[in-house]
Amino acid sequence: MSSIAFEFNGAHVEACPDGALWWPDERLLAVADLHLEKGTWFGARTGQLLPPYDTRTTLRRVAHAVAALKPRAVVCVGDSFHDRDAAGRVDADDAAALAGLVGGVADWIWLVGNHDPHPPRRWGGVVSRELAFGPLAFRHEADRTPLARADGEVSGHYHPVAALTVRGRFLRRRCFVTDGRRLILPSFGAYTGGLNVLDPAIAELFDGAYDALALGAATVHRLPSRILRADPALAEAAG
Repeated sequence: MSSIAFEFNGAHVEACPDGALWWPDERLLAVADLHLEKGTWFGARTGQLLPPYDTRTTLRRVAHAVAALKPRAVVCVGDSFHDRDAAGRVDADDAAALAGLVGGVADWIWLVGNHDPHPPRRWGGVVSRELAFGPLAFRHEADRTPLARADGEVSGHYHPVAALTVRGRFLRRRCFVTDGRRLILPSFGAYTGGLNVLDPAIAELFDGAYDALALGAATVHRLPSRILRADPALAEAAG
């Protein structure tokens, strides 16, 4: 797989095709919005049963990234669990896999999110609202107040997707979003939707132009926001 390496507020980082952020100098891996046990939550709320394997699939993705990169620290950037009761629905095999992941890394940090304001502590790791690490500040949801000059903000929450038309086909892909001072990570969970990066909820976080780093099957593509397309419903509302 081919990542995109770029400088972000003085840190040399890589956007990986699986949606993880890798900071090789610090051996730090960041993933956002795992939403573990969303499938069981959805079934209980709606009566429409989904295959109950989203947690297993997501944990395997995390395990693959950890095995490939061998990080010293893993930062889960909020909404790791889909709801307050999610931990009680994790089955024994998945619980063992999660314990092995957390225990196999020197530092594992759970940042709180709106879905999991109190991440469970049974699997270890450290819980924090935010993490300031060198030139970067990690938090679940981007701060809508102006950033301090020294901040390079890394966040999640919005599940950003980039859309464009290629050879007459409308394509929609998970993506990172950045202007060099803010960086929003794509959702890493198996059962997560996405918000178009042209939606005002995302676009208004940036003062000017920004890029989407769109995830392909084995590579990441840098796309300037000016060439992206709104989703049809969003385009109609804007018109």
